[in-house]
Amino acid sequence: MQVSRKEGKLLTQAIREWEGTGLLNAGQADQLQGSLNVTSFDWKRVAKYSFWMAVACIVISVSAVLADRWLLELFERLFSAPASVKSAAFAVVAGLLYLAGLRRRRKHPDKLFSNEAVLFLGVVATAFSVMFLGAAIDTGSGHFSLLLLLAALIYAALGLWFSSKLIWVFALLSLGSWFGAETGYASGWGAYYLGMNYPLRFVLFGLVLLLAGSVVFRQWPSRRDFLQPTRVMGLLYLFVALWILSIFGNYGDGEAWFEVRQIELLHWSVLFALASVAAIYHGVRFEDGVTRGFGLTFLFINLYTRFFEYFWDTTHKAIFFALLAASFWYLGSHAERIWRMNPVRKWTQDDER
Repeated sequence: MQVSRKEGKLLTQAIREWEGTGLLNAGQADQLQGSLNVTSFDWKRVAKYSFWMAVACIVISVSAVLADRWLLELFERLFSAPASVKSAAFAVVAGLLYLAGLRRRRKHPDKLFSNEAVLFLGVVATAFSVMFLGAAIDTGSGHFSLLLLLAALIYAALGLWFSSKLIWVFALLSLGSWFGAETGYASGWGAYYLGMNYPLRFVLFGLVLLLAGSVVFRQWPSRRDFLQPTRVMGLLYLFVALWILSIFGNYGDGEAWFEVRQIELLHWSVLFALASVAAIYHGVRFEDGVTRGFGLTFLFINLYTRFFEYFWDTTHKAIFFALLAASFWYLGSHAERIWRMNPVRKWTQDDER
């Protein structure tokens, strides 16, 4: 088993601890210790970021080509085909990329990041295909949210079929984009839909996504690993929307919002705080790092947002930032105290040296 130096130190300490308490005898401890192969460099992380950088460079390269006026005119002459043909061409390219990704995954299942990078390029090609399809069938109605729904359905089907959580995440992103655009279209692109502005709508969207994901994937054993990314996306929609709602309230008009005192929006901040505390409680109660992490992160975001709202205008800037520094100092000291209680701190210190 190949592990990093930090992982190796942690596992070694665990093995010695189990040996000392009698859970393992000396032979078993030595056998487990011998099965560890400590690598001196985290090549896994290098591979992950290298492939993401490669994908980013491909996108930048294509963008640079399209930005060149001479090349752009050349492409316009070469690719003056109708939008329907372009859509079909990108669909074929996407299909070939998905096929290549699947074949690579079957042949080289250990090459996780390069396989996902190929599938990501397929996702990009699919987006272009849907975009040109929209241009081909455009009637001038402005109902482009249907294209976002189509993209979400395509990504969802491919993600579940290929068992690719990366594609599934793009399905959820497209679904959220469709929800925002569809409710905007239904309201005539006004500020409100059924009396709710965009942040309040996405609070409900995040809750529905969390509930639906839990119900569906807990009862679908072969796709149960899709529950985690679905929960993360649902929590992200929920808490970001609650944060924006705590600042702007259920207002869609900037002029009306400017006339409102921040104290009148306090109930939204309280709702945001209660959601964060509920997430922390769930995380501690059920040992769920995802909900605990979201709850703690957005609880601090809520507190510091309120700090800026209520004290920025009324406090001298030197005092304001002194108080802010003191709060961060206290937070850092408390975190350091917890860290020092960790028995593995010695390894981290040795590793940093």
